[in-house]
Amino acid sequence: MAGLTKQGVAGFLAKQGILVAFVVFMIVFTLANPRFIDIDNISGVVRSSAILGVMALGVTFVVIGGNLDLSVGSMMSFSTIVVLDLHDKIGPALAIPAMFALTLCLGAFIGILVGYLKLNSLIVTLGMLSAIHGLTLTWSGGKNMDIADKEGTWFAVFGQGSILGIPTPILLFALVAAVLGIVLSKTPFGRKIYAVGGNGTAATFSGVPRARVVFLTYLVSSLCVAIAGLMQASRSLGSQNTVGQGMELEVLAAVILGGASLLGGSGTIFKTVIGVLILGFIQNGLLLVGLPFYVQYVVTWVIIILAVWLDIAAKRGRLLSPIA
Repeated sequence: MAGLTKQGVAGFLAKQGILVAFVVFMIVFTLANPRFIDIDNISGVVRSSAILGVMALGVTFVVIGGNLDLSVGSMMSFSTIVVLDLHDKIGPALAIPAMFALTLCLGAFIGILVGYLKLNSLIVTLGMLSAIHGLTLTWSGGKNMDIADKEGTWFAVFGQGSILGIPTPILLFALVAAVLGIVLSKTPFGRKIYAVGGNGTAATFSGVPRARVVFLTYLVSSLCVAIAGLMQASRSLGSQNTVGQGMELEVLAAVILGGASLLGGSGTIFKTVIGVLILGFIQNGLLLVGLPFYVQYVVTWVIIILAVWLDIAAKRGRLLSPIA
């Protein structure tokens, strides 16, 4: 009985330990600063997490399919700079679809390399991280972008507006999560993603077009990056050309925190949303208790290590390896 109890506790911690840690964080932060659970603060955290969240939703498709995408940060910088630059040149009505088209082309290129040419996704997207950053600097001439007439444009609605008192970024995050959640859990395409990520060879022998599925997951990821870039550009109506730098690690941390396995084949959109909120509330809590902003980077690193450890532990059914 003691052995079963020990295994049961280990299994629970392996699968739900991050949620337990989140609850502990919430309690500690609330005791340290009661403002932590104010409605305004909660709304602010969700709103500020929306851009990261939308990107994480797309990367969830890629990770479940058994691959990685480390290019999303640089790609978000690119989409933000492009839509801001084109806003003043051709107007927002044309700038937005043009930015989406260019961003999707980048996602399609990655999808071809990983899906059809079967190159390693880590190497490809790591290389694309640098390449897209260079493309962004080339497009902007190394300068930051600002909209000339910030008062006379409707473009701000995507990042600063609200509908029925709910901030537009939160609504966009919820809408994208709802649509992608249905696609992933209720459609044949979603089931094919799980099959390819779980066992690509078996999926291929079962008639699943593995290359096409992988290609489409990167298209979904780039689509979400374009939406995030639109929200980022609209929120400030200006941007640095490195606005997305480093976000790929936060995105990956949120996806893994939500339960998506680095080995592929598992994960859900709903749990990714939870992972995004965990990161957002932990970072907000650290600031409210008076810790410097750069502590967030250390905490994010610890969270990534913890999430990967729990993911591996869940696969083997114990927190420590048999050797340990």
